Amino acid sequence: MTTAASTSPVVTVHIWGVRNRAIPGALWRMATGRTKIQRSRGLRFAKLLGTGSGETFSLREADPHHWALIAAWDDAADARVFELGSVVAAWDHHSYETARFVLSPIHSRGRWAGQEPFGPGSKPTTAGPVAAITRARIKAKQWRRFAAEVPPVAADSAAAAGLLLSTGIGEAPIGLQGTFSVWQSGDALNQFAHAPAHQHVVNETARLGWYSEELFARFSVLKATGKFCGRPLDIGP
Repeated sequence: MTTAASTSPVVTVHIWGVRNRAIPGALWRMATGRTKIQRSRGLRFAKLLGTGSGETFSLREADPHHWALIAAWDDAADARVFELGSVVAAWDHHSYETARFVLSPIHSRGRWAGQEPFGPGSKPTTAGPVAAITRARIKAKQWRRFAAEVPPVAADSAAAAGLLLSTGIGEAPIGLQGTFSVWQSGDALNQFAHAPAHQHVVNETARLGWYSEELFARFSVLKATGKFCGRPLDIGP
């Protein structure tokens, strides 16, 4: 894996949908795929992730039928080489649906596994769809209190105007939690972020210190193709 440069990375998100018979193979690729991915040219950061509804961030909400990869690359050419390689081909071959997003970071705050994978800087929000990635390492002693606050925020998100897609993501079913969402515009995301339930959680986070590590990042969506949960995606050229 290359050392992060000062330039903004190209970020890709893959989500693969698998049927029941393909779940064991997905688990195998999750367990064995990290080394192969980390050898990719131009890679700055990558995480293979499970998914879930994001409604409670509990084990029962895990979705064994959808798996994700978030990666940050030096440039679009390196991302494209990976897209045409064996890792993506294996996932695609065993999936009944695939979704792919190409993102450009707007703003990122915090760390993921001790890194700033999307860069610390910021740039003006551009017109068009935006994506958000959140991720947190929740302190064990704070888990129950945190989990109790999630359902109202999840309900607000599901009903939010301008939400195009949302899924929970995580490196583990418990304790390492996050979300990936896509919105029609930056204004739509801002309206959700300032909704009462979300603001309450933000205030409680500052007061109680739920997290030992957290990250929030916002992106312009350059391209989105494929399907997620049967819904076609078509953003960008």
